Amino acid sequence: MPASLPTPAAPAQDETRSVLAIPAFRKLWNAMVFSSLGDWLGLLATTALAQQLSGGSYATANFAIAGVFIARLLPAVFLGPIAGVIADRFDRRKLMVTADILRAALYISIPIVNTYFWLYTAMILVECLTLFWSPAKEATVPNLVGKEKLESANQVSLLAAYGTAPIAAILFSLLTLFANAIESLFPFTIGGSIDIALYVNAASFAFAALTVWGLKEIPKGAAAKKAKDEGVLKSLHDGWKAVSQTKIIRGLVVGMIGAFFAAGAVIGLARTFVGDLGGGDAAYGVLFGAVFTGLAIGIAFGPKIFAQFSRRRLFGASLTTAGFFLVLLALIPNLVMAVFTVIILGAFSGITWVTGFTMLGMEVKDEVRGRTFAFVQSLIRITLVAVLAVAPVVAAAFGLRTYEFENSTINFNGAQATILIAGVIASIIGSISYHQMKDRPNVSLWSDISNALKGELGGITGAPTLGTFIAFEGGEGTGKSTQSKMLKKWLEDRGETVVLSREPGGTDLGQGLRKILLGHETGEISPRAEALLYAADRAHHVYSVIRPALAKGEVVISDRYFDSSIAYQGAGRVLSPGEVARISRWATESLFPTLTIVIDLSAEVGIGRLKSHDRLEAEPLAFHERVRQEFLQIARLDPERYLVIDGTQTVDQIHSEIINRVLIIPAISHEVKVPKLKKTIKKSIKKSIKKPIKKTVKKR
Repeated sequence: MPASLPTPAAPAQDETRSVLAIPAFRKLWNAMVFSSLGDWLGLLATTALAQQLSGGSYATANFAIAGVFIARLLPAVFLGPIAGVIADRFDRRKLMVTADILRAALYISIPIVNTYFWLYTAMILVECLTLFWSPAKEATVPNLVGKEKLESANQVSLLAAYGTAPIAAILFSLLTLFANAIESLFPFTIGGSIDIALYVNAASFAFAALTVWGLKEIPKGAAAKKAKDEGVLKSLHDGWKAVSQTKIIRGLVVGMIGAFFAAGAVIGLARTFVGDLGGGDAAYGVLFGAVFTGLAIGIAFGPKIFAQFSRRRLFGASLTTAGFFLVLLALIPNLVMAVFTVIILGAFSGITWVTGFTMLGMEVKDEVRGRTFAFVQSLIRITLVAVLAVAPVVAAAFGLRTYEFENSTINFNGAQATILIAGVIASIIGSISYHQMKDRPNVSLWSDISNALKGELGGITGAPTLGTFIAFEGGEGTGKSTQSKMLKKWLEDRGETVVLSREPGGTDLGQGLRKILLGHETGEISPRAEALLYAADRAHHVYSVIRPALAKGEVVISDRYFDSSIAYQGAGRVLSPGEVARISRWATESLFPTLTIVIDLSAEVGIGRLKSHDRLEAEPLAFHERVRQEFLQIARLDPERYLVIDGTQTVDQIHSEIINRVLIIPAISHEVKVPKLKKTIKKSIKKSIKKPIKKTVKKR
């Protein structure tokens, strides 16, 4: 029974050094850096070659460049899921080494054979090998670093994969500018910049193969022992099952497909987009590098900057934002402005990618991890193939158009129009993914941003515990104690194990602190000292009562929790509520209730119900009214986690509202203890039968 419904927030990423301190992972990462750098060079070279061979035709150029990407992505349509199964069933290290050696050989062959047919054939074969290599690598990383460092490992892995793209773009631009000078250094003909880039790519794969061969720590596939007993179809079914049966992964897949739908349009049309803005190969390299510079920034710093946001919210929100900047890119007629726009676009895309990848790695079991990654990657590649095939058609159909408005002329081309459409679609899919995956559907994103700026969001989106935690809050005389006891009895009748406590005074230590805090004999206490004493009571209360009960899966009901400190010591004593909240979060290790019930009553009515007054109750009416307003303000910021009830209602009416809201809590609504429930049902039936009989006897 989760004590807080949201998923964990993305942790602060200060563990990069500790991840790279793991020798096996560091060696794998070094291999990834060099092979990724070479691969980006090869990609730039092949797309530039395709554009050169187009003969100057706008439509032919779009189709030629898209053809390179389609050749690389098409094998995923047929081979992707099977490759993932093989990655799980065979020795991952040997599989990765073999794939790297063969990829190196294929890239060497491209400039040697030097035909269009072999270029596309080699691209298809390289992608087939990559389909085996990628799931093996992705499934290996969690085994080398452990789940606690998986997000940091994913960050540096994605930095290796995408952070090298800007470097490759710079190298490609330099090769384009100084190709003749470089070739003159060799006594034999090595070709132009494109050939040199392909040779560098081949060398990087050879280096990766040598490095991975020395990594004896890479485990065999977790399913390798079962390979003799499990057929390929069964393995494929397990991979599909891992994706289809989990709501989180389904949401991730939808979002990733949307992201790569947009990416496909940009990738396939980037070269013609740059050409339409007046740039050549060097400008193409700069724009290409700008995209991946932003991507690297998002991967490296995004999880740290947005550490307090839950991963589910961050994934959809960043995808939607990336779609918005893609729309903006399509409307920009200036190359320099386009470069800055794609950096921001790339940054939010990087956040989306690292967040989604991390969630996928943490949600999937090791024995099906390889095939699950392969299945997802196959869907992504299929999406890319479809978009790369359609985008040039749309761009060519739109063509080059000129619009005149009074004295100004605006040129708008097919590449811009297609990118605009892709941006709109990405924004829509990102919004759908956000609303499907966000863990607090009734809380606005702006509320989370506000809480994050105040440093208060991390606890709200913190990791869930096993039990359910319900807190009662409100001013004096609102009936919290009565309602907490009634709720305890109702839950116990449903078969729940319930711990009822209070603050201050829920522990032996708390009893002593309660006398100090509420007794008149204590006299005046400094507001800051008072806040610290309440925090001390709460820290021990959480440590000795609340967390142990939640760890057992029990329901904990507390008559007051840290919202009381925010209201009383913050608003009441006129301290900063944010400072008081931070003290309580530190004291409780950011343990937030699943549900906080605020019983609202005017201060005058509430105080009038009391027969005696302790030190706090004796404060002026203005003090208690400030407390009341602060409770209401806190509840407004997070309406899903708070229930505000009109305290002027009868006791039974208030209790009815409370149980109706408690029944919405998934753990309470789904986990009813059957034996206890049967007794409750029998009692209800007996009562319903006895009452009419008694009335009939009395009438006779």
